[in-house]
Amino acid sequence: MEAKFFRFLKTVGVGFKARAESEGRLLYLKLGNSHEVELTVPPAVRVFCFKPNVICCAGIDEERVQQFAASIRSCKPPEVYKGKGIMYMDEVIKKQQGKKSK
Repeated sequence: MEAKFFRFLKTVGVGFKARAESEGRLLYLKLGNSHEVELTVPPAVRVFCFKPNVICCAGIDEERVQQFAASIRSCKPPEVYKGKGIMYMDEVIKKQQGKKSK
């Protein structure tokens, strides 16, 4: 399968890891829960993990690639105070300031 469309995601946080198995058909995410999150990849999409914190979704159908990348991101969207979570590589998170003490 020749992949034309790519979407890169990165995980930010202590202990957040990703791994792909069975030729890009299964994706396992460790996101700070007591269990791993297992995602089944759709038929037109392949998943690769270059590092434990970098995920690449590739495929021939742009809509399916974007949709699956969005479903990965929805498992742990980035939070605005520390920036932890799963985000797109080109995404910029505008961080909010915490509570101020008097």
